[in-house]
Amino acid sequence: MLEKWLLESNYTVVFTGAGMSTESGLPDFRSSKGLWKKKDPARLASTDALNNNVHEFIDFYRDRVLGVKEYQPHEGHLILAKWEKQGIIQSIITQNVDGFHQLAGSKKVAELHGTLQKLHCQACGNIYSSEEYINEEYYCVCGGILRPSVVLFGESLPEKAFQFALEEAHKSELFIVLGSSLTVTPANQFPLIAKEQGSKLVIVNHDPTEFDMYADHVIRDRKIGEVLQQLSKNI
Repeated sequence: MLEKWLLESNYTVVFTGAGMSTESGLPDFRSSKGLWKKKDPARLASTDALNNNVHEFIDFYRDRVLGVKEYQPHEGHLILAKWEKQGIIQSIITQNVDGFHQLAGSKKVAELHGTLQKLHCQACGNIYSSEEYINEEYYCVCGGILRPSVVLFGESLPEKAFQFALEEAHKSELFIVLGSSLTVTPANQFPLIAKEQGSKLVIVNHDPTEFDMYADHVIRDRKIGEVLQQLSKNI
């Protein structure tokens, strides 16, 4: 069924969440073993932490940058990049901050929550590679603090990524969710926006989501990489 829809669709958008990244080995945030069960996000990943607890903030994010560098895109990421080149999918909207879609070769990606692959100066906005954190360089040439280019608690989603995602959801004929529990707002509204515009909605996630009732097709208890590899063989 999904294979047929992929081949028939003139505009397919893929939406990825933590389940896409965990198949590369990265820990997630909200599961029973997730990062926020061990750490307090308000204390470590917030604008308040950046402004008032900067050393602990930097230590936390340096560990996260180092963690991302230990892993790499899996076969599912590579398949999505190949499909984009072939015109099978048109874009990706992601909640993930690992940058693996771009590392795999995808070009049209809306990073709703930013990326750990880049840093920017909190004072002047200069952009740096995350290698600065690895090398224990934490300050801009202007003297400002370098911070990861991710959305912190207390910040809004980046406007450019949000608008791009909104436009893509409106244009989609097929909208495929891969590995998202669809619990985080406002990102979880894009599948519903697509559905309201007449798009077919497919949800591939290990556990049930509250949006399964709106989906045209739901796949559970299968790895995303396996699902994409099976589809790739037949497309």
